Amino acid sequence: MKEAMFYTRESDDRVRCGLCRFHCLIAEGSRGICAVRENRNGTLYSLVYGKLCAEHVDPIEKKPLFHVMPGSKSFSIATVGCNFRCRHCQNYSISQVPHNAHIAGEDQTPDMVVKNALANQCRSISYTYTEPTMFFEFAYDTARLAREAGLANIFVTNGYISSEALATIAPWLDAANIDLKGFSEDFYRDVVHARLSEVLDSIIEYRRQGIWIELTTLIIPGLNDSERELQGIASFIVDNLGADTPWHVSQFYPTFQMTDRPRTPPETLRRAVDIGLTAGLHYVYEGNVPGRGGENTLCPECSALLIERYGYVIIANRTSDGACPECGAVVAGVGM
Repeated sequence: MKEAMFYTRESDDRVRCGLCRFHCLIAEGSRGICAVRENRNGTLYSLVYGKLCAEHVDPIEKKPLFHVMPGSKSFSIATVGCNFRCRHCQNYSISQVPHNAHIAGEDQTPDMVVKNALANQCRSISYTYTEPTMFFEFAYDTARLAREAGLANIFVTNGYISSEALATIAPWLDAANIDLKGFSEDFYRDVVHARLSEVLDSIIEYRRQGIWIELTTLIIPGLNDSERELQGIASFIVDNLGADTPWHVSQFYPTFQMTDRPRTPPETLRRAVDIGLTAGLHYVYEGNVPGRGGENTLCPECSALLIERYGYVIIANRTSDGACPECGAVVAGVGM
């Protein structure tokens, strides 16, 4: 347990949390929406500091990040807790913590995480699986040590961090994959229990902070797969983030509270890719359907095959010092 960052004391021993965009007003003895930050006698505490529930070595492509040190390994960590209530959450067993539940996890220190990352020959640490904003204090302390050790830092996030918290960690954050789960307020209200407008503002702030970002949209049949929504996402990316921003459109599979929905047809993913490319995006990828060619990186100038992938595995990387060997066009990204 550690005193939380980003809160103010209010009357009657209440506190106002400023970590994410919900800005919870928390009564004494209670927790915020995330269920992992608790008010004890007017002091807000993080209950998950150093309590890791997951610790794995992943290919960085699994985040998914296709334009950050391709082919490298990322040491991935998580604690329990999330501020969203997505009905289709893949990691609901660790993200959806009941209020007043015991906080599970294995005690670790930032130094231990960095040493484990180096021992496993990883080039980065990813704060992932659940929402990294919820274990911000631990991620922040770890990220600073990681940078000193020559490791990159990556957030895999829902994009609901507050402006103050993002500005605090931005100097140590190299890249982020942000979920843009849909493009309507109705979808975010009914499926996610959050606001689309706040996510869009946050995504733009990530870019303004100079952090490399890639976006992921899990396409759910009948909920966020309309032509209008997909065109809206593609246009938002081009207009606000730039054509070099990668967009991952991924196949949904039934899980958690959404077992009544079918898997996303591959044709829908191809349609989303076409919409993104028509809008002017240079890099649009199909996710969760390996072997169809939708994971490959093509040169945006001459269409030469640059990076061939199968799932998270790179079959061949034909780039030359981060550029196309055919026409010399630079491939956007970090450590390409």
